[in-house]
Amino acid sequence: MQVAKEQVALADLPHLLNDAIGKDGKERLGHFTSIDGSQLITLLLHPQKGTVRVLETALDSNSYPCLTNTFPQLHWFERLIFDMFGIVPSGHPRFKHLNLHDQYPENFYPLRKAPLPEGFKPPIGRAFKFLEVKGEGVYELPVGPIHAGIIEPGHFRFSCYGETIVNLEVRLGFVHRGVEKRLCEVPFAKAHFVAEAAASDTAAANALAHCEAIESVMGIEVSERARYLRTIALEIERLACHIIDVGGMGTDIGLLGISATMGRLRGRALGLGDLITGSRFLRGFILPGGVRPVAKESLAQFKGQIARLRHELKEPLQMFLDNQMGLERMRDIGVLPRSLCNDFGMVGVACRATGIEYDTRRHFAHGAYPELAPPAMTAKGGDILAREMVRIKEIWSSLDTLDRLIDNLPDGPDSIKIPDKLPPDQIGIGIVEAFRGELIHMIVTDSNGQITRYAIKDPSFNNWTAIAIAIRNNLIADFPLCNKSLALSYSGSDL
Repeated sequence: MQVAKEQVALADLPHLLNDAIGKDGKERLGHFTSIDGSQLITLLLHPQKGTVRVLETALDSNSYPCLTNTFPQLHWFERLIFDMFGIVPSGHPRFKHLNLHDQYPENFYPLRKAPLPEGFKPPIGRAFKFLEVKGEGVYELPVGPIHAGIIEPGHFRFSCYGETIVNLEVRLGFVHRGVEKRLCEVPFAKAHFVAEAAASDTAAANALAHCEAIESVMGIEVSERARYLRTIALEIERLACHIIDVGGMGTDIGLLGISATMGRLRGRALGLGDLITGSRFLRGFILPGGVRPVAKESLAQFKGQIARLRHELKEPLQMFLDNQMGLERMRDIGVLPRSLCNDFGMVGVACRATGIEYDTRRHFAHGAYPELAPPAMTAKGGDILAREMVRIKEIWSSLDTLDRLIDNLPDGPDSIKIPDKLPPDQIGIGIVEAFRGELIHMIVTDSNGQITRYAIKDPSFNNWTAIAIAIRNNLIADFPLCNKSLALSYSGSDL
């Protein structure tokens, strides 16, 4: 969607945020960032109206009174603004670097274009200090950044008393690649290759959010057929990732037969992607202007493949839900309270497992949504079992949605030609429900039509705090299950 900036004075920003995202507010915080370091940019989403507001707050210096103390969900956003732009949130309760590690020089702020104040000295050094929990019998347990399995790097610092976790602090940034900066450097016609690689298991969602942002800046609409085909790719991605995440839970519990079967069926879901898009990981299919052409023969085979996958999923999923040992390992473990879920603006499966019906497919236009959006799948309790229940419900929901999409696929062109240049001084927003939750891409063009700021907010950025909350006062042995149930992305946050 294309939006215009609203100017908001710094003194008015806390009051406006309180009205928008405070206790009685109707809006959500979508993003909190800057364009060049001389201002703050706040994205406010209104789910019921399906609209977005972009607030611009000019700064006289590179410092402002911290907002985290009033609005906890800003805590990582404010740390990231300092890392990327050198803007200091004065009074931040846990002020430290987020993505840039010790080896970067002082006063290195990769996205800042506005000059720093003369003689500016950063208020903190590069060395990262974990929160220290003191007390007799309390000890620290470091895990990572390199892990036993084939996963991305991230460091967990546990403070434990006996086998009980008292506190967990997460340190990321080990796969920071400068994705947002690179997206301002490559020709926009090639940018989709970088955008869809922001998180490799979320290629379709990132590609769609990128295209929605680019096309809104240009003021163009793709064909209805392309919207349906994009949504098919998005649902295949959700299906494949939910299947392997349920299988991963089986691995950690010890249900290896179920785990192996779900791994095989994930391959079948990826085969659906190969059938429709020519890529098991849905790469290079969703492009500005539409999608790559799809062969009629592939569409004819699709329904049969969906039916086969649906049939093959029934038995292992039922066995997973019938296993009493598995249920006991998940029930009342890793509980995420609904109130804290609201306070920290969490999204996706973690959010819906606390009973909150927030699913951007039902609120914001992207692909064939919200017209064809399925009901929001929820559960109660906020524990590991609730998150798995949401995931399993969404597996069936995605299969139903794919059936509806393919049955009603319109005729028409797969793509349209788009302009060679972006228009000047525009802001475009793409909001997509990725399999992890709310994903946002924001594009800002300058007076020459060049992309001057490309911002991505991955759903995991909202949810990394959830694991520190959910695992508190649980046993160390429960951490792998809790971690798996939240299925967070490292590279999606380390942009």
